[in-house]
Amino acid sequence: MNFKPTFALFYLIALLAAPAQQPDAKTILGGARMSATLTKVDGGLKGNLRQGGRKTDLMLFLQGKDIQFQFSENKGPQQIFQMRIGAADVDLFEYKDNKSSPFPEKKLTEPISNSDLTYEDLALRFLYWPDAALEGREDVAGQSCFKIRVNKPKGSAGRYEVVYVWVHEKFGAFMRIRGHDKSGGLVKEFQVEDVMQIAKDTWTLRKMQVSTHDPATGRRTSITDVTFDTPNQAAPKGPR
Repeated sequence: MNFKPTFALFYLIALLAAPAQQPDAKTILGGARMSATLTKVDGGLKGNLRQGGRKTDLMLFLQGKDIQFQFSENKGPQQIFQMRIGAADVDLFEYKDNKSSPFPEKKLTEPISNSDLTYEDLALRFLYWPDAALEGREDVAGQSCFKIRVNKPKGSAGRYEVVYVWVHEKFGAFMRIRGHDKSGGLVKEFQVEDVMQIAKDTWTLRKMQVSTHDPATGRRTSITDVTFDTPNQAAPKGPR
């Protein structure tokens, strides 16, 4: 995968556009949060979640600070989940009967269409956790990355207690995310595999692998591929 200094990956997620010039964890994560407000795709992005032989179509709409996912399970009614990005937090909503309401915390860890992706994963709320620390540098897929540890605030909902984020040292794009439980066991891993260009100086996710692990052994138990199609307005292909 060849990176360019102008690309902005959609963050979960979209995702990091600001170059990580200084080895400061909060600055790097701040760039991740801001990047989601820089991307707009007219008409949305069509994609799917694929786990084994099961496939769920979805649509992603990026409109500045609003990011919306739409999908249906087993040809059922359309389900809509929306994130509203703020300077220091992300608000979550769901739509039913054309009405918006705050997203219930008890649903955060529910899988989407029986895949490895949960609503918590879509929101990537750990990018807003205040307790972040730079743990050093590591290579991911041959790319030098900052490794950042973020700890969940006391009383916050969700399955992850500690999350590690590997951010490309030069361009600020996240390469890998690993979520751990309170005992330190690995629960989930996100690995970006491909990106694509959707407009001039704008890059977004093409493919990401999400894997669930047994926290007791670290063994991978299932995998879901998250893939988005190239929109009509995006003539050039993204770097691989």
